[in-house]
Amino acid sequence: MPASGAVTRSTLRQQIADALRDEVLAGRLLPGQEFTVKQIAEQYGVSATPVREALVDLSAQDLLDSDQHRGFRVHQFSLDDFRGMVEARSLIVDAVFRELEGEYLAARVHGPALVSVRRRAEEATRAARSGDLNILIGYDLRFWRELGALVANRYVADFLHRLRVQAWVFSVPFLREDDEGGKWLWHGHEQLVDAFTLGDVLAVRAVIGEYDDHSLKWADRLGSPRR
Repeated sequence: MPASGAVTRSTLRQQIADALRDEVLAGRLLPGQEFTVKQIAEQYGVSATPVREALVDLSAQDLLDSDQHRGFRVHQFSLDDFRGMVEARSLIVDAVFRELEGEYLAARVHGPALVSVRRRAEEATRAARSGDLNILIGYDLRFWRELGALVANRYVADFLHRLRVQAWVFSVPFLREDDEGGKWLWHGHEQLVDAFTLGDVLAVRAVIGEYDDHSLKWADRLGSPRR
């Protein structure tokens, strides 16, 4: 019985962490917003222990800041942080693909896994083109996570996923405030899958390069005093 209880608590802890992460990604919990373990426990109708554990987990992912006396608050990433995230993922992804030859890439990305990735790509592209940020975020994160799992080890894939979550956390408030925010939603997911399907490493790197350039141009726009 103790083992079963541990599994239940662990599952609840993850469920709460996932729910709060979704709240942050959706912009319903804003950067700098404060809350306590008690408030979250009451909100979800659970005990304080799994809530505290979930909040500690999110703090370890740099999504929350912990204050011993005031509880927790949503971490506020800066524009420089965002640029650093884009540059970091660019360096890592470029290093991964430098090791891949065309035939090896084609051998790695085929079958049911690639079908699933393409489905994510189609949904993410559709959401980006329609400006539906709520739908886009989930599909975009799943798209990149599944794609990364095809070509990188799990430690690299997990780190890149963490960077993408953080990038979305930074981006969402600005995109929601900007009347033209929808124009800056990248929608090259299907183009990237096409390049993977062909095993064309150069094309893959080119599409990802365009994606990173797109992100940095948006960052430059945010930093412009004329915005």
